[in-house]
Amino acid sequence: MTQKFMPTIKTGRLVLRPLKLTDAEALLTIFSDPDVMKYWNTAPWNSLEDAMSFIKESTAAMDRQESITLGIMLEATSELIGKCMLFSYESESKRAEIGFGIGKQYWGYGFVSEAGEALIKYGFESLGLRRIEAEIDPENISSGRALERLGFIKEGLLRQRWEINGVVSDSALYGLLAGDHLA
Repeated sequence: MTQKFMPTIKTGRLVLRPLKLTDAEALLTIFSDPDVMKYWNTAPWNSLEDAMSFIKESTAAMDRQESITLGIMLEATSELIGKCMLFSYESESKRAEIGFGIGKQYWGYGFVSEAGEALIKYGFESLGLRRIEAEIDPENISSGRALERLGFIKEGLLRQRWEINGVVSDSALYGLLAGDHLA
């Protein structure tokens, strides 16, 4: 059963696979960038230890069948360009939340859509999810568009949901049902 939470998924240009400790430096480069982290509910990473802790925690959560965190690799070069996740997994309710993070130099090439479509398909078909949710800062227009291209519907707004370093922000909630995705 654990294997179900540690998949390797191939797409046209990408390989999605569980993170390894050797990915820590590449992850740190991506997630220490303030532009990448601008709309996240956590501060940019500061050290290699932040990246290594993330990898260890993600692996442990996959072992416990609580989430899936996969590195997004360019198939042609094996370069790590980001990560995608199904987290807050609720087996009884058959739902999970989806999230992405990708290096700034890879924005605008459709990699989030490609990885997202593969992860959504995996969630519905292999994990038997009924619903996948996303929560984003409503000012993150690019993420909202990416979710809508993937078929998500904006379902609501949570006002003043987060406060990071004294900055208060709202959350826009998106949902995708298995039935919507199949249609």
